[in-house]
Amino acid sequence: MGASTPAVSAPSHRGAITICVMLATIMQALDTTIANVALPYMQSSLSASQDQINLVLTSYIVTAAIMMPATGWLSARWGRKNFFLLSVAGFTATSLLCGMATNLDEMVLFRLLQGVFGAPLVPLSQAVLLDEYPKEQHGSAMALWGVGVMVGPILGPTLGGWLTEYYNWRWVFYINLPVGVLTILGLVAYMKRTEATPGLFFDWFGFITLALAIGSLQMMLDRGEQLEWFDSPEIMIEAACSGLAAYLFVVHNLTAERTFLDLRLFRDRNFVTGIIFIFVIGVILLATLALLAPFLQTLLGYPVLDAGILLAPRGIGTMVAMMIVGRLLARVDARWMVALGLVLTAVALWQMSRFSLDVTPSMLVSTGVIQGLGLGFIFIPMSVITFSSLPADLRTSGTALFSLSRNIGSSIGISVMIFLLGQNTHKIHASLSEYIQPFRAPMQHLPDMLDPGTVTGRAMLDALVTKQAALVAFLDDFYIMFIIALLALPLVLLMRHPDHKLDDEEVTAALE
Repeated sequence: MGASTPAVSAPSHRGAITICVMLATIMQALDTTIANVALPYMQSSLSASQDQINLVLTSYIVTAAIMMPATGWLSARWGRKNFFLLSVAGFTATSLLCGMATNLDEMVLFRLLQGVFGAPLVPLSQAVLLDEYPKEQHGSAMALWGVGVMVGPILGPTLGGWLTEYYNWRWVFYINLPVGVLTILGLVAYMKRTEATPGLFFDWFGFITLALAIGSLQMMLDRGEQLEWFDSPEIMIEAACSGLAAYLFVVHNLTAERTFLDLRLFRDRNFVTGIIFIFVIGVILLATLALLAPFLQTLLGYPVLDAGILLAPRGIGTMVAMMIVGRLLARVDARWMVALGLVLTAVALWQMSRFSLDVTPSMLVSTGVIQGLGLGFIFIPMSVITFSSLPADLRTSGTALFSLSRNIGSSIGISVMIFLLGQNTHKIHASLSEYIQPFRAPMQHLPDMLDPGTVTGRAMLDALVTKQAALVAFLDDFYIMFIIALLALPLVLLMRHPDHKLDDEEVTAALE
């Protein structure tokens, strides 16, 4: 897969182009989570069932994951500027169509297309920033880019909650229109054109088998909880398709002369460790957000807007950490910063595993800031180490695989944690119900409204037990993610450290 020849714009345009590509990055990153809080409102408006409305999320995630590995080839084939403009224009247009959707079929179709056009925005934004800034400023540029990548999904529920509360769920999509138009105008005016390279070889068999493997896996993960996993024929078919396609992809890459994925990638210890790390970060970041939204709204009773505001400090912590990291990379061993980030993330998850129904907003905010700081300290240093020893001709493919690993980690993390939440809630409810016996002393002093001899009393008792069971299940999930963060810590020792501290040019090479 080739890469377009970079073209550096005049320094006077650098600020405008930076704003444009950051708008594109944030616009795409926001859309991974902004629609979550609006789903109940969409469900009513589009006359969809609970199972059906989840396709609004699934359709976007699946197509974005499938298209991301092809970004490098498409950029080289059509020219980076042309492809960037097409992606932004397509994403903006499909956002408008999503907001105008009148039924579920239309919404799913438009979200599929939105995922197709949205997938290239983040890697293209990274490439443009690297071209625009001189080598000595690439560390700071990548920290700025990382803010959009990591903060977008965190701020999505906050912005989505505010738009849904005060306007309409359709504005979750309409908000992209002014951002997209500004981005297009800025790119047309200031971004230098890069040469297209017609006739590039493309491994269609490798791409199709990888796309089938990823798409089937995503569908299985997203629908497994609703369909009772392998009790469902659909899930069994999706698992079989994913496994068969993955097998064909691996065999093809091991035997063919020209393949979609260069196996030299997996000979680099830092790169292999890095994609494992980003998988873990994907699990922790989005799975935490997927759990916290229902924890705050369903269990603690916060309105949708307040719940979104309480999630925002994670983004603040991440932004602060990334701006600090961008200035420290040339002075501090990147592995130490990754280790610090993992420890901070583990501390936050440990505190979250001790939450109660009386947890205060200040405690929610403090754990959010700590976790945000941890994620910020992990992301950029880990990217530096991951690509520091990778040959230049492998970086385009490596970046695509890096992003893909993060997306798959997110999908698996959310699916597994939501599954465990439901399973554990039922188990703990059954266990707690055994204590609701008339001969137990506490049952002798219940208020009249909780009298188990009445229908109302039994219903209220059951609601109380369910609430306590759900609380324990949430805390168990947070504890599992705490363990995952700790288990990832020894991976830092597997990463090779340069003989000397990274200077700015080496940081640049690692991130290009």
